[in-house]
Amino acid sequence: MPLRLPNQLPAIDILKRENIFVMDDLRAHAQDIRPLRIVILNLMPLKITTETDLIRLLSNTPLQLDISFMKLKSHTPKNTPIEHMMMFYRDFESMRNQRFDGMIITGAPVEQLDFEQVSYWPEVKEIIQWARTHVTSTLYICWAAQAGLFLHYGIKKYNLPKKKFGIFPQTCAIPQLPIFRGFDDVFFMPHSRHAEVRKEDILAVPELTIISESEDSGVGMVMAREGREFYITGHPEYAPDTLDKEFKRDRDTRPDVEVPVNYYPDNDPEKKPHVLWRAHANLLYSNWVNYYVYQETPYNIDDIK
Repeated sequence: MPLRLPNQLPAIDILKRENIFVMDDLRAHAQDIRPLRIVILNLMPLKITTETDLIRLLSNTPLQLDISFMKLKSHTPKNTPIEHMMMFYRDFESMRNQRFDGMIITGAPVEQLDFEQVSYWPEVKEIIQWARTHVTSTLYICWAAQAGLFLHYGIKKYNLPKKKFGIFPQTCAIPQLPIFRGFDDVFFMPHSRHAEVRKEDILAVPELTIISESEDSGVGMVMAREGREFYITGHPEYAPDTLDKEFKRDRDTRPDVEVPVNYYPDNDPEKKPHVLWRAHANLLYSNWVNYYVYQETPYNIDDIK
């Protein structure tokens, strides 16, 4: 898919080396097409890595996407150069009057805090509420899924006794849904989290539907409002080496870090990780863009309700 990205975004050169077709604003303006507008609220610490991971997955349909990045005014990231944030990100306040065909809200490293203890919770809460009236379909990932389920439906999150860390098999609960078009009966999803939402709480809310789950990692994906909201408890966007970097970083700082499940051959961190989730991650994002964004969004973007 021709991805329309801000000029000079670092992901452009990385993805071109992977033979993924991207275009900058100058070339995109020459095409007489209304691109789908996708906004990404990136709350992850390593913003450039997350940008690249998400753009890679958004590259697999023939549709043109216009990607924008949103940032919080109430939080200054510590691990991304301020010049990068100023060049490629815009505050929510400057975007609140716009409408978008799709939105992705990422995880954040604050799971062990109560929502009200998170310094930027008031702004995130406002954005989540705003998305309901300004976006056709929204993907909530990991902590954002916990936050969205809590805010919209009162679903609590529970801290885990130990980190859910590894690659876990998922079963499609409703395989005929378009989001699972082309999926196998079982697929894999990376998880790296310290908290969970519980099945019994979600089943008690009629507006919510569990669409994938795992005996090992619990609730995997939840759908609401006929696909206008998807809540994903894991990280299908992760690159092959993300968990490896996270494990080795943490291992060097404390002794109790466990090897990620189903990740290294023979459970040996010195061996190259097995990639078990990449094909289904690509399908997931392609199906979301096609069936829940492109086929549902109005041609006139101002008609989004």
